[in-house]
Amino acid sequence: MVTYEALTAACLARGAMPAVVPQLKTITLGGALAGVGIESSSHRYGLVHDTVLEFDVLLGDGRVVTCRPDNEHAALFYGFPNSYGTLGYALRVKAKAVPVKPYVRLQHLAFSDPKKFFSELGKRLDAGEADFVDGTIFNENKLFISLGTFADSAPYTSDYTFEKIYYRSIAEKREDYLTISDYLWRWDTDWFWCSKNVLAQNGFCRRFVFGKDRLGSRHYTKIMRWNSRVGATKKIERLLGLHSESVIQDVDVPLARAAEFLDFYKDNVALWPQWICPIGAAAHGASFALYPMRHDWYVNFGFWDVKRTREAHPAGHFNRLIENKVVELGGIKSLYSDSYFPRAEFERLYGGEAYKSLKAKYDPGGAFPGLYEKCVLRA
Repeated sequence: MVTYEALTAACLARGAMPAVVPQLKTITLGGALAGVGIESSSHRYGLVHDTVLEFDVLLGDGRVVTCRPDNEHAALFYGFPNSYGTLGYALRVKAKAVPVKPYVRLQHLAFSDPKKFFSELGKRLDAGEADFVDGTIFNENKLFISLGTFADSAPYTSDYTFEKIYYRSIAEKREDYLTISDYLWRWDTDWFWCSKNVLAQNGFCRRFVFGKDRLGSRHYTKIMRWNSRVGATKKIERLLGLHSESVIQDVDVPLARAAEFLDFYKDNVALWPQWICPIGAAAHGASFALYPMRHDWYVNFGFWDVKRTREAHPAGHFNRLIENKVVELGGIKSLYSDSYFPRAEFERLYGGEAYKSLKAKYDPGGAFPGLYEKCVLRA
């Protein structure tokens, strides 16, 4: 249950960082292992579970087992990622750390053509020169690749922890410098760009309502949970005659099909900006039963907003469109988000018989819900 905020601070004090540091400070190491964790070092190290060496799991009957890729619990080692607490809980995790330098030099490369954007992304990934790679798509004609490189010194450092907003700087600057700590948490202050939904990007509210200490994902999460309980936004939408659907997704699509996904997204969803993050070709594979990926470059598309229309749609309409397209393109999506897969399709994509075998061996008493029940039916 250690948060990445605490874990990363401990590592940085020793000149290192967890190989993959998910973007929000409150994400936990065990949670990123049981789910899916990603960041701009994923082009080199894969997803969080690709960096894990061994872990202890508390099973439903009270036993604690140590899982490694070469012991009697190897199947659970490869089946635990993306299991979302349906096979047990991680108590101890041993994962890779990598050395860092004090600063990160950023280059923001601008594009107006999606095909050229993804072509250049592929070239940069193959070259392997950058320590960090991600991108921001403001719309289909305004795209940026951000390349980060460790540096021993910096001519200046930018501060995006209060008045300045990181994602806006991407389109404004071609070069930037951050401390390694500020780089790793560059997205947390404004929850990427989702802070707009709680008025935290309004200058007055930012300075006098939130203040520096209340900016960040921890506080925005509390506000959004309160809104979910009381339904304030839903009431306003009804008064305005709007129909809404939360579209909060992270989907991984093979790089070769990424331009197709963006074209689909433009025509059917069009919630901007989007975050994109490449996942390394050599760092992952089909061994992870519940989140199988080919040995190929993937691009994670992250988009988190509300789709509002005058026309009413069935529940999950836009999310289901996205699911269908991702499957068509040979991709896979994270399960923290709303999911609408029919059971047979879900089982085909997320473990199938391998998951049933793990469930029978490690949770025969059914102490935990099944993966479909928890992630689709929300039991």
